[in-house]
Amino acid sequence: MTEMTATEAAALLRPVDAIGVPLGPGQPIEFLHALGARTDWEQLDVLCAMLVDFYELPTRPGVRTLSTFYGPAERIYRDSGAQIEFIPADYRKWAPILDERRPRVMCTVGAEPDADGYISLSCHAGSTTVALAEAAADPDRLVIVEVSPHYPRTRGLGSEHGHRLHISDVDGLIRSDRHPVELADPLSGDVEAAIALAARRFIHDGSTLQTGFGSIPTAVASVLAFGEGGDYGVHSEMFTTGLMRLHQAGKVSNLRKGIFPEVSITTFAAGATELYEWLDGEQAVAFVPVDVVNNPATIAANRNMVTINGAIEVDLSGQVVADTIGGTQWSGIGGHEDFVSGGGRESDDRSLICLPSTTTVNGVMVSRITAHLRTGAIVTTPRHQVDVVITEHGVAELRGRTTRERAAALAEIAHPQFRDELRSTIADRC
Repeated sequence: MTEMTATEAAALLRPVDAIGVPLGPGQPIEFLHALGARTDWEQLDVLCAMLVDFYELPTRPGVRTLSTFYGPAERIYRDSGAQIEFIPADYRKWAPILDERRPRVMCTVGAEPDADGYISLSCHAGSTTVALAEAAADPDRLVIVEVSPHYPRTRGLGSEHGHRLHISDVDGLIRSDRHPVELADPLSGDVEAAIALAARRFIHDGSTLQTGFGSIPTAVASVLAFGEGGDYGVHSEMFTTGLMRLHQAGKVSNLRKGIFPEVSITTFAAGATELYEWLDGEQAVAFVPVDVVNNPATIAANRNMVTINGAIEVDLSGQVVADTIGGTQWSGIGGHEDFVSGGGRESDDRSLICLPSTTTVNGVMVSRITAHLRTGAIVTTPRHQVDVVITEHGVAELRGRTTRERAAALAEIAHPQFRDELRSTIADRC
C-alpha cells in the first residue's frame, strides 16, 4: 500500500485505460475530481452508476462514460453532449459485466483503516466487491481507495461477505475530508400519505420489508414507525433514513425473516447525515453484495416479504415503466424487477407498485395510468410480474386476475378525470 494524494493517484491511469467506479455512495469523490483535472485522455472508459457529484471527467475529450443507472448528473451530461451511454442491466448483473469488461483500475471509498489495517467499505457493497478483490489479486491491475473519517464503519456478514479490504490489497490510498453525499428526506404531501395508508394494509407484524428512496417510501416508513405493529424484518437493496427511523422506533427485530435472521440486510445506504452517523459501528445492519441481496430466490426465502417500488407509468395490462420517460433514459433498472418478482412467490408475499395517479407535462395534467404505453416507452417490469398497484385513489390487486379484470381494477385507481376514457378501452380486452 502506498499513501498518496488524489492527484498522484490520478496520474497512475494511462491515457488509454478503463476504470470501474461503484454506484453512488461508493464513489471516491476526491479521486474522481482529480481524474477530471487531467486533459490528456485518449480513450478512457469509465464504468459507473448514479454519479453523486458533478465531475469534470465525463466532459473531457477522450472519456466515455458507461452507466447502468442515471441520476441528475448523467442526465445533464447527456443533454450537454458528453459521451455518455446507458447499459441496460439489473443491478445484480453489473458484477458479471465488470468481470467481462475487466477494467484495469478499480476504485472505491471507505472508512479509515482500523488497527488491523482493514478498511470498511462503508456505505456500499453493491456490485464491485468481487471486482475489487480480483483487481487486488492481479499484479497488472490497480486498486485505488479513498478513505475519510466521515464515512461510517459498517459490517458485512460472516467471513464470506467481509465488506472490507486490507491495506495490503490497495495500490493507492488517498486520505480525504469528504463526507458521504446527503440525500435529504423528500417532502410528502396528501398524495403520498394516502398511498402510504393504502400500502399499510398489506404489511403485517413480522413482515420483511424492502423500500427505496423517495417521498412514498418515506411516507410508508413514517406510517410504520409511528403506528401500531412491528417485529419487522428488513431485506432491502437500499438502506434509507426511513428504515433507520423504523429501527429507532423499535419496530425492527429481524426475528421472523426466514433468511439472514437478526440483522437488516442491504447492499448500499444513502440518506441524511444522521443516517451515516447512526450506521457507524451499528451491528443491526449488514452490507452484502448485490448479487446476494437482489437474488429473487434469496428475496423469496424471506417470510411475508413485502416489497415497495415506484413507477413512472403503468398501462391497463399492468406493464410498468419505471426508468425511462418517452423512451429516454431517466434512471435505471436497479432491483425493480428482482424485488417485484422475488416478493411474490408465496401467497403471503406482496409486491406493491406505488405511484401518484397523475403528473404534469408542460402545464397539463396527464394520467400515469394509461390505456396503452406511450410511443417509445420501454418496459422495466413486465405485466406478469406485477401483483399490486396503488395510487392515492385506491388499490388494484392484479395477481390471478384476467386481462379484463386487471384493466378494470387499474382504471378505478386512476384520477377521476381519466376514468371514463380508460374504462372505454376495456371491452376489447380478453
